[in-house]
Amino acid sequence: MTARLPNFIHIGPGKSGSTWLHEVLCTHPQAYLSPAKDLYYFSRYYDRGSGWYAQQFSGATDDQPVVGEVCPDYLSSPLAAERIHETLGSDVRLMVTLREPAERAWSSFLYLDKHGLAAPTFRETVEREHLLLDEGRYATQLRPFVERFGPDAIKVALFDDLQADPQAFLDDTTDWLGIDRLELSPEQLEAQLPASAARFRPLAIAAARGAEWVRRHDGATVVGHVKRSPVVQKMLYRPLGDDRPVMTDADLQFVRTELADEMDAVESWFGVSLRDRWNW
Repeated sequence: MTARLPNFIHIGPGKSGSTWLHEVLCTHPQAYLSPAKDLYYFSRYYDRGSGWYAQQFSGATDDQPVVGEVCPDYLSSPLAAERIHETLGSDVRLMVTLREPAERAWSSFLYLDKHGLAAPTFRETVEREHLLLDEGRYATQLRPFVERFGPDAIKVALFDDLQADPQAFLDDTTDWLGIDRLELSPEQLEAQLPASAARFRPLAIAAARGAEWVRRHDGATVVGHVKRSPVVQKMLYRPLGDDRPVMTDADLQFVRTELADEMDAVESWFGVSLRDRWNW
């Protein structure tokens, strides 16, 4: 069987439910997603070639009309839009799930802190890790995709809707993809990989570095299976409950001030009232 290239990609951003979407669509009989989330092909590993990329979807069958991948890295990559267009053409369907930028940045900060990669404060981390804020520059990042594919090819979903009603969020997604609706199990209705803290930080750091090494050596599928393991997640991390750190009002306003201009273009392109939805 000739491997099929994707006709669907969820391009980002990070910390907006991409893991949940990948895990759910992997169970849909009419969809084939790469076993490993985050292939990073169009952002980091384009030199591996289209043959390598096609191999990641070799398990797709003729009765699966949707073939795709989920990789939040693509939205923030300056090269991904052009590479996706060159490789997959103009008919590929693209999806983003936008999250309120300050909330998304804070979630990203907690993720970095969990792996020992954050500075002592949020603001210091922003100064050191520019992507923390830059991943919320939605207009800047979407512009190359809009220019190459047009706004009609890009589905804009909101993380708020996923949080409020996962089943309705999935139904909207599968309707857009043109496949049957899928009833979520009680487990799927719950968040995948909720905010957590390392049980033993040196071990979590070593695990993160090890995963990155494996990815660089063509082991994305292995990383995917390991990350999907509840045993591994429970061993490395504990969910943040009532002791979850809260973003300060000053940091919230800082992020919103920095990114306010980004909202205008997105609202114009896609007709989504982001400011109203996010109470800006």
